[in-house]
Amino acid sequence: MASLMEELIVALREERDLYQKLLPVSEKKTSALVKADLQELQEITEQEQSILDHAYAVGKRREEIFSNIGVVLNRKPEELELSTLAELLTKQPEERRQLSEVHDSLKKIMKRLVAVNERNKELIENSLEMIEFNMNFIQSTRMSPGNNNYNRNASTSYGPEPGTGAFDARQ
Repeated sequence: MASLMEELIVALREERDLYQKLLPVSEKKTSALVKADLQELQEITEQEQSILDHAYAVGKRREEIFSNIGVVLNRKPEELELSTLAELLTKQPEERRQLSEVHDSLKKIMKRLVAVNERNKELIENSLEMIEFNMNFIQSTRMSPGNNNYNRNASTSYGPEPGTGAFDARQ
């Protein structure tokens, strides 16, 4: 059990470090979204994906460790949480302290990541709404009943533009 706890603490620290790396990248993404810099946004997204792929692998390893701890403790892995494990480690104060510290730091980082990602999500949604508004505006101006077209005499003529949507009777 002691080696499983050490493995769990190592995996959690690695996961924490990865999310700690992800935080400034996500904050940089906010800046790129505000500037509407698509090139920078692409690069940042690739960085994020690389970190998240690594975090996914570490998360899978952590789940396996949890599963093994569940077997040892005769409990379902879904029932085990870090706080529950910390309570079970009353006879091992050093591991309990390490587990509690990594748990607290992970909670803080995840809370900050969620806040940054929510802000990024709102910025993306606002951008999409603006794009949709612009598309609707462009379509409505194309479909307006009359266009102001000026002829050689600078007088206004109303009606469809010549050559657009006209029926060719010769066919």
